Amino acid sequence: MTAFPAWPSTPEGLVDLYPRNQDPTLRVNFIASLDGAVTVDGLSGGLHGPGDKEIFDSLRMVCDALIVGRSTVVAENYDALRLAGPARAWRREHGLSEFPLMVIVSDTLDVDPSQLVFADAPIPPLVITHAKAPAARLAGIAEVIVTGDDKIDLTVMMTELHARGATQLLSEGGPRLLGHLASANLVDELCLTISPLLVGGGPGRIATGAPGIPHRMSLRHVLSQQDMLFLRYARPVS
Repeated sequence: MTAFPAWPSTPEGLVDLYPRNQDPTLRVNFIASLDGAVTVDGLSGGLHGPGDKEIFDSLRMVCDALIVGRSTVVAENYDALRLAGPARAWRREHGLSEFPLMVIVSDTLDVDPSQLVFADAPIPPLVITHAKAPAARLAGIAEVIVTGDDKIDLTVMMTELHARGATQLLSEGGPRLLGHLASANLVDELCLTISPLLVGGGPGRIATGAPGIPHRMSLRHVLSQQDMLFLRYARPVS
């Protein structure tokens, strides 16, 4: 752990705390309750609080690509990845494309083409799937990338994105995707927001799926805003 900084007074202060890294990085952003619930009434919105949106927006601003599982895109009704004007200006000033890539991971390709994440996209989304998925159903609305014969290979996905120049990657879930990414040892950073709520039984945890090999992470900082906690963990420096 290197610091427990005060809440930044400017947007640039958040960028300093959640920077673009020199090396390729997969950063994951999640929120959970005090007792580990990932949703309230089926959605993450019930956990949100002061400071959460500022970090959420800053992480999107600095990334090259946003990776989200299909179930989360549908459940949370994702709209198009259109950043606000100041965020787009920041990206242009730093030599980045105006909008990050939207990357959707799906085994089934069971999506609604009229959902704004497709219909209003400033850049056609990339959809990561496998060879047995019905790719034809997304013709004209997304670029489909096949990464395996009968199941998605997330390591191949990472290689494909890096080859496109997308090295600063952000994932917002869901739990199934995080479980697979963690099991494949692909997560470089976890930005975890702790909401000051006790939700009780029912909702799942932030990662689901088959057990994997535990990987130790190092605490980089802790921020606080009106009882909300914002933790940034990263791989230990070797």
